[in-house]
Amino acid sequence: MIVIAHVSDVHIDEGERSAARTRAVLRYLEELPYDLAAVLVTGDITDNGTPAEYAIARELLRSRHPVVLCPGNHDDRAAFRAALPVPAPGAEAGVIPAATPRSPYAPVNQAVRGDGFVVALCDSSVPGEHHGLLEDETLTWLDGVLTATPRETPVLVAFHHPPVPLHTPYVDEIRQFGEERLAALADRHPHLTAFLAGHAHTAAATTFAGRPLLVAPGVHSAIRLPWEHPDPADPHLHLGLPPALAFHVLGEDGRLTTHYRTVPV
Repeated sequence: MIVIAHVSDVHIDEGERSAARTRAVLRYLEELPYDLAAVLVTGDITDNGTPAEYAIARELLRSRHPVVLCPGNHDDRAAFRAALPVPAPGAEAGVIPAATPRSPYAPVNQAVRGDGFVVALCDSSVPGEHHGLLEDETLTWLDGVLTATPRETPVLVAFHHPPVPLHTPYVDEIRQFGEERLAALADRHPHLTAFLAGHAHTAAATTFAGRPLLVAPGVHSAIRLPWEHPDPADPHLHLGLPPALAFHVLGEDGRLTTHYRTVPV
């Protein structure tokens, strides 16, 4: 049984609130009696993409489990690269690196090969923008990872922005676009088992390209769904709900099961 923790949207700033919520989630993972195959953090590592925030994130996201990260729309690729090792400590042996970046602002892509699985983390961020897009070089790299992976090995593809609307207007306006290119790539690789995303600040499950699309809840906050009671103080976010994460479990039969868990602060 392969268990992968999926954390997203920690939004580390220089305040105590985001640090306390992130610390609670990582403490919960550290105290598990089971060794996780990986901990994925799918973007919005920081709130403003500053070096000071990344220095805090680097300390908070340490774990005995292999931690692998990708950027989100609140991140800065150059500052991300400078502060957060790619690959992360503890994950080096299984990491399939992308080519040497052409510049500090090139996409941050990496894949982790474990015993019986591969996770490819794709950078869907667009520098200076809040919506998402997989650049051509990212899709070419992903195609190479999938081609090099035996067909009997399941591959999970993760990124920050979901490539479909989730019926949350605030998030849907800045989702991942150009998704038809990713769907066409998926059609060529039947061992692409599922897509994993963040960005939406809500635990959600839907489909994309005939596969499960599993969205991690937010650590920093939760989205206010359109059919919930509005709050004039914050029309978009619940700040009082606890942080949460997902566990993706690959069984020996290759079937994927996802559990969601809240964590008290």
